[in-house]
Amino acid sequence: MNEKQIEHKLVVMVKSAGGIAPKFVSPGFAGMPDRLILLPDGHMAFAELKAPGKKPRPLQLSRHRLLRKLGYRVYVIDDVREIGGMLDELQAT
Repeated sequence: MNEKQIEHKLVVMVKSAGGIAPKFVSPGFAGMPDRLILLPDGHMAFAELKAPGKKPRPLQLSRHRLLRKLGYRVYVIDDVREIGGMLDELQAT
């Protein structure tokens, strides 16, 4: 399974949970996560999608740290089996 397939599955599962997962593009501020996760009741997070076994680049890790410092959840997902747990965790907070 490649990154695009994992990303598609994320979008489908978020939609089935009643939310949306728009692509996040940030011109002039490289390294931001791929998708916003927006769920009912104001639950929000960022998702970085990777091919299985791949890791975020140093700039991406720096952006993840910045977002977490600001109080946002950032998930790095490289396997479709991680999506359900991520959604459960996000909805429980």
